[in-house]
Amino acid sequence: MSIDKIVMREPGWDADLEAVSSGGGIPTPGPGQVTVALEASGVCHRDLIDRAGRIPFLMTPIVPGHEGVGRVVAVGEGAAEWTVGDRVATLHRDACGSCQSCQAGETSLCQSGAFVLGLIADGTYARHIVTTCNALYTADAAMESGMAATLHCTFGTAWRSLITVGGLNHGERVLITGANGGVGMAAVQIAARRAREVVAVVRREGHEESLKALGATQVLVSPDNRFHYSVAPVDLALDCVGTPTFNAALRSLRVGGRVVVVGNVTDERSSVNLGLLITMGKSVLGPGGANRADMAACLAEHRREPFTSVVTSSLPLDQADAAQRRLLAGGHHGRMVLKM
Repeated sequence: MSIDKIVMREPGWDADLEAVSSGGGIPTPGPGQVTVALEASGVCHRDLIDRAGRIPFLMTPIVPGHEGVGRVVAVGEGAAEWTVGDRVATLHRDACGSCQSCQAGETSLCQSGAFVLGLIADGTYARHIVTTCNALYTADAAMESGMAATLHCTFGTAWRSLITVGGLNHGERVLITGANGGVGMAAVQIAARRAREVVAVVRREGHEESLKALGATQVLVSPDNRFHYSVAPVDLALDCVGTPTFNAALRSLRVGGRVVVVGNVTDERSSVNLGLLITMGKSVLGPGGANRADMAACLAEHRREPFTSVVTSSLPLDQADAAQRRLLAGGHHGRMVLKM
């Protein structure tokens, strides 16, 4: 009997994720929902944060994962937006459509949406997913499944951070921490199309050749996270790591520069020298997740000049636990996916 889904019974690393066979069949969607037969699911660092129990509203048992692509195979009552056969990808969560954020078009900042994949609702480590209509966007019909599954969380996050929120201008200097990860590798490519220089920061040797091939003009290996002493001031920094690199990223900025923070790899709190913000006019920005408008712009850019996939390895669904443990060990280049 084939594996249908992966289940996390409770947070933590003592027990393995459980591979479950439920006898096949297509789950029935409820009102306003659709069922999607998934082709692939990404394995993201947020999955490790979820498993570590760092998210207070995590509900278990649950199917992990929030990055998926597939085709609609069943449509619930009132779910008129999608039809059977549509190729769709996940947006991590739904949106209420009526709160202040949604009314402003910032659906990824919805204050009321309750359908958060892998945390409150079963996620993408499964052959099928049942989700609300507005937790999906139209996937590229021809894109390889691994790239399509991870596009939102990698290129979408990088696009929103650098372009929508960071306001990257042509000719600026950009610094990217955690550049060997999925978001970092995507960000290098996006930044290289507008920036005068792209500085990629990594902790370990071995990434220079691949990052320069993606568009980095300089690769800094900084195991002690003191890279601000080795880089000329930049206009915009994208911190894909979090607390370990945040202050060095902030100190790398020119006067009036801005840092966009998307990394959250540890549960340590960051401290900030407010003087750097007050007297030097530096800005710290949080982007939220990519919404449908961000994804449409990102896909349009891909069609104009294709991005290089950041997927570097794939495993079968029943190897989900091994994939997470490999990511936890650190040093992974790019993104892993689970193929159904």
